[in-house]
Amino acid sequence: MQLRGAKIAVTGATGFLGRHLVEGLLRRGAHVIGVVRNPDRVPELRARGVELRRADLAERERLAEGFRGADAVVSNAALLSLRNQPWAEYVRTNVDGTVNVCEAAAAAGVRRIVQMSSVGVYRGRQQRVLDEDHEQYGPGVRPGRITAYPLSKALAEQAALQLAQQHGLDLTILRPSGIYGAFDGTFMPIFRALMWPKLTLYPALFRLPLVYAGDVADALALALENPAAIGRAYNITGANLSAWDFARAWRQAGGRSPWLMLPIPFPYRRVYDSGRAQRELGWRCRPHLDGLRETLALECQGLARGVGATGSSARPGG
Repeated sequence: MQLRGAKIAVTGATGFLGRHLVEGLLRRGAHVIGVVRNPDRVPELRARGVELRRADLAERERLAEGFRGADAVVSNAALLSLRNQPWAEYVRTNVDGTVNVCEAAAAAGVRRIVQMSSVGVYRGRQQRVLDEDHEQYGPGVRPGRITAYPLSKALAEQAALQLAQQHGLDLTILRPSGIYGAFDGTFMPIFRALMWPKLTLYPALFRLPLVYAGDVADALALALENPAAIGRAYNITGANLSAWDFARAWRQAGGRSPWLMLPIPFPYRRVYDSGRAQRELGWRCRPHLDGLRETLALECQGLARGVGATGSSARPGG
């Protein structure tokens, strides 16, 4: 698909990741249609030329109207919260919402869909490196506080695959790891809180492959542009840095940091293979220092315009 001039509908366009996805599509000349619950939430999107249409994930007919005339749909809106949420809410938003998006796209005559998922869908994780073929959570898993979100994303993927086969949809699934960037209301506030005191603790032996939101947006654009991505799933993960390395990159980027950080043992390591995205899509993850510099620059621009620097990704429907 040639993105210049293409009409791309994005659910959750006013949320954290959604705003980065929209910006990446705009840079490539796409006409972006934000299909969201509250079109007035981020007024600067209209100023950027984004067409905003109102629809909730539970409203299949309104979603179909929102997708009407689009060349592709990006199923991005989801519930992600650090607070305890009822399992029924995860099902309603992440699973049933995905079903409604796929059904609505089919009803609107849109065949191309990209589903934003998560590397959290993988079950067990005894292997050292997890690729896209690793076993996922399934319907037999009992949801808990830790497993509710990844289980819901796995069930959403499985529903999307079934509906893609049923309706002849051209589906691609992107599975980012933990995402950071401007407008984030989940991870970055916690990280900033740890970096502000004069003395703070940091988890030693903790390694997590964070990925910059702008790089996830690049992966989306590449998946839409490349027909080889149809029917494929891709891990979209960053370098497996330690918490100390990420904090050091934050300081180098100009972020505020404590004068002393004390380590506490917290052995945790997850490694995901993103080689498929690199080989098939030509995707690359930028250094965290560059991602953090851009994060701080975007937040400064937003504050200068009087726009809030954060947007919670825990709000379903964008």
